[in-house]
Amino acid sequence: MGTQLIRRTAVEIDGAGDAVVCLHGLGGTSNTWTPLMQAFSGLRAVRIDLPGSGRSPLGEAESSIAGYVDTVLAVLAQLDIRRAHFVGHSLGTIVCLHLAAAQPRLARSLALFGPLAAPAEAARAGILARARKAREGGMPAMQEIADAIVAGALSGETRRNRPEAVAMVRESLMRQDPEGYARSCEALAAAQPPALAEVSCPALLATGDEDGVAPPQSVRMLAERLPASRAPVVYARCGHWTPFERAADCLRELKSFYASALP
Repeated sequence: MGTQLIRRTAVEIDGAGDAVVCLHGLGGTSNTWTPLMQAFSGLRAVRIDLPGSGRSPLGEAESSIAGYVDTVLAVLAQLDIRRAHFVGHSLGTIVCLHLAAAQPRLARSLALFGPLAAPAEAARAGILARARKAREGGMPAMQEIADAIVAGALSGETRRNRPEAVAMVRESLMRQDPEGYARSCEALAAAQPPALAEVSCPALLATGDEDGVAPPQSVRMLAERLPASRAPVVYARCGHWTPFERAADCLRELKSFYASALP
């Protein structure tokens, strides 16, 4: 089916069947999910570039989690999708959780990689500083941000032995519009946790043992607050970009989840 522009939002649609909606993280795009597409065989994969990211232009209003939720709901309404599986990475997991909490009948399942309900309080100032850097420095600053994230958010094993994952993360970040990235940072920095007790669908949570954004202990605590969550999966020698760093493992986990844990 290819790419469509729906309500000024770039959406890639592949396959047919029950819908699975994929939401990338900060600095990501619909291509975050390319390594995992085999898991969506028999499903209608709807991969959204959130406003200001990838091929989606910025909206007129300031970016926010509520705004991202509204964007996703508008896309689903246009596509006549009334129930869906949701898959998210990082910032996208916050959006998924808000959707599932606000509209429990909409969410059939959640598969969350590098998940968090909101950023740690100590991290918010640094995220805002990154927004200022991107806005003031433009594309050269995006290159610096990309290099810093490669150095700090990928595992040592990934940096040493998975050059394709390093290249994908770096290119994803360097291709972002600086203002769009800055606004995405501001949306993340302001994010508040959803009402997790309202999330009733089955949930798969996965993170890396070297993930400083979604460390294993925090992910375990998040899983305990989700009524129908499986025990979290923790990948060894993996950082925050799980779909790129551990694509084969994530793919296997998703296939197993869809085969055995869904109604």
